[in-house]
Amino acid sequence: MVNAVHLRFKATDRSYFAILKKEIHSLAAGAGFTAKKLGEIDIVVAEIVSNLAKYATDGELLVKLVEEDHQQGIELISIDSGPGMADVPKMMADGHSTANTLGHGLGSIKRLSNKFQIYSLKGWGTILHCAIFNKALPANAKPKNIEIRSLIVPKPGETACGDGFHYKETKEYIKLFLGDGLGHGPDAQKAVQAAIEAFRICPDHSPLENLRFIHREVKRTRGLVGTVVVFDLKEKKWSICGIGNILTKLQGVAFSKSYLAYNGIIGLNIPNTMKDQEIAYEKGQHLIMCSDGIKSRWDLLRYPNVLRYDLTVIAAALLKDFARNNDDMSIAACKINI
Repeated sequence: MVNAVHLRFKATDRSYFAILKKEIHSLAAGAGFTAKKLGEIDIVVAEIVSNLAKYATDGELLVKLVEEDHQQGIELISIDSGPGMADVPKMMADGHSTANTLGHGLGSIKRLSNKFQIYSLKGWGTILHCAIFNKALPANAKPKNIEIRSLIVPKPGETACGDGFHYKETKEYIKLFLGDGLGHGPDAQKAVQAAIEAFRICPDHSPLENLRFIHREVKRTRGLVGTVVVFDLKEKKWSICGIGNILTKLQGVAFSKSYLAYNGIIGLNIPNTMKDQEIAYEKGQHLIMCSDGIKSRWDLLRYPNVLRYDLTVIAAALLKDFARNNDDMSIAACKINI
């Protein structure tokens, strides 16, 4: 499955809010949301940007169409560097306000959303993640054993994105690929899209063989860097192979292990002597992959309890603190509970 690029809106200027709301409404309308759901999405977006205007510093809103259980949805991620919340449950209660308003904002967002989470730290800021689906998701659904998320945004000022992510699931394997086309813009986007198409049809289960297959298929592009990760569901182990500056980490509750990729450029020159690195599965592991648009000196252990949250919240926290903002930026995350 290909995870699309998030639209990224700065929410620091009230004069821009009308345009922001109109663009998100148009995106949802084009995806076939009902009139009732479009109205609810409009309310949620209005409440989010209102909160960002009242309380936030450097607020922004990320938006992407998603699909889950065959239902069309829209994902909204609010990120800010404001004062944060010392007591999230108290702030969620209807009638509570710190700005002399009715104080119904967060409660309204939660009621109108099919998915809703807030992660906030005092003095650090707040991430609000919600998703609204055209039809209700199955009630009492069991937690999924496999969770995969991505957050991909183009370089500020660009519409084409040279970063891309794709994953495949079978009964035996989970296969993930994160690629970063050289440079940015349309040519970088063509390179990573060609790599994703090659990855999609490659039958091999070895990350190394996947990279060799991609290398052969993208030689007419400007080239890219990329990492392939395969999880063997039967053997319960990870296999990883990467070329270029994609950072890959396995993070647990009390440990962190980074994978070192090989030097080279996929489509131009790759080493002859490469091999897959195998890592045993441990309960609680989170696999995180980042392009070089994200600074590499991060550690999830600095975020209290964040591993309990949706992977999208984790990716948003990394984007908030470590985005370079001078290149395309991508974060892909996977959690397996078996």
